[in-house]
Amino acid sequence: MPPTSRRALPALGLLATLALAACGSGSAAPAGDATTTPAADATTPSSEPVEVATLDPRVVLTYDGGVMTLDTSSGEILDDVEMEGFLRLNPAGDGRHVLVSTTEGFHAYDTGLELQGHGDHHHYYASAPSLTDTVLAADTPGHVVTHAGRTALFADGTGEVQIVDPLVLVEGAPQAETWTAPDAHHGVAVPLADGAMLVSVGTEDGRTAAALLDADGAELATGPCPGLHGEAVAAGSAVVVGCEDGPLVLRDGEFHKVPVEDEYARSGNLAGSSESAVVLGDYKVDADAELERPERVALIDTRADSVRLVDLGASYTFRSLARGPHGEALVLTTDGTLRAIDPDSGEQMGQVAVVEPWEEPTEWQEPRPAIASVDGVAYVTEPAASALHAVDLSTGQVVRTYDLPHVPNELSVATGFSPAEPTAAAPAGEHEHEHHDDEDGHGH
Repeated sequence: MPPTSRRALPALGLLATLALAACGSGSAAPAGDATTTPAADATTPSSEPVEVATLDPRVVLTYDGGVMTLDTSSGEILDDVEMEGFLRLNPAGDGRHVLVSTTEGFHAYDTGLELQGHGDHHHYYASAPSLTDTVLAADTPGHVVTHAGRTALFADGTGEVQIVDPLVLVEGAPQAETWTAPDAHHGVAVPLADGAMLVSVGTEDGRTAAALLDADGAELATGPCPGLHGEAVAAGSAVVVGCEDGPLVLRDGEFHKVPVEDEYARSGNLAGSSESAVVLGDYKVDADAELERPERVALIDTRADSVRLVDLGASYTFRSLARGPHGEALVLTTDGTLRAIDPDSGEQMGQVAVVEPWEEPTEWQEPRPAIASVDGVAYVTEPAASALHAVDLSTGQVVRTYDLPHVPNELSVATGFSPAEPTAAAPAGEHEHEHHDDEDGHGH
């Protein structure tokens, strides 16, 4: 497909034949290429829940000095709270709360979207978003991973893992099951069925392997994974972790090393989907590069333990990867283009020009365009313009652009639907691997 000018957009190939997967959660934005500036006299939601007809997604964004929340229907900034330090966002796993990584630990932020089940139907409620008093204490908070109805929080400073039920966050700090690694490190834990857990193995000098633990913490299996970083769960519950010598797959209780041609082949940032057995990952081959700007992505097949490399013709960063509602691999490249790739064939299904061309900053904490995909809509930040764009993946069009009062950095989208809800429209990869981590092994 030939290049396209900004917002003169073609349909996203195969996606154009697929209906927007709203699944009862409401439309992310009205059709049409509209630019929205939050109205000064917009009505602020009540602090008390009010029943509404639909739940319109809310986008939580960090900036230098705080966190703000945007309502995708009205375009209004519903909340803007000042917070110190470099802030990271992690979906809590209940569709409602976002965990903000701070020096104290994981601070629960309530987006104000609530779903209540009543037999064969649901009621929707909305209230003003706010930073709660709930803090899950952690020394150097790191990865947050939700899977199998549980959320694992990893503290890099101590190696402690907290396993919580995210649905309890609405009542305050949930009771946590804990497990502590033998050595503190920049690690990760993935909750599995029957109380099992995948955990990283390492020290403060680096990670070397992954281990499978049973519900009592006993080690069942290990797999080599030098430089382990990044995790994702695919359809069929296979788990992929990124290594510096090719990915490692946990399937049916056993680890499988994926062969690669390059001696150094790092996939440290991964995105999975319950609609696909293939995991999307970055792919770097220069072990000595201070900042490598790869132009190929990896499609990791968890059934065949194989990697297909796709040449994009442009570079991307660790905030560039997402999955579409049908498992499409989405990549936002530095030429400003959002590309949709068939995860099985590696063929490009379509592309749209969303933001102006940009260059990856040297420091990984610096703002750069980021993407999050829910309900068939890809939300893309454009720090250079202090803007947020909504791309309808079924039509391949930028349907709305929101002007922001601050330069955005990280983003997380809340729909009100938890991953356990059968009507939740968000791709599973977005809550099983919601946290794209920093590049090149940097700590948080």
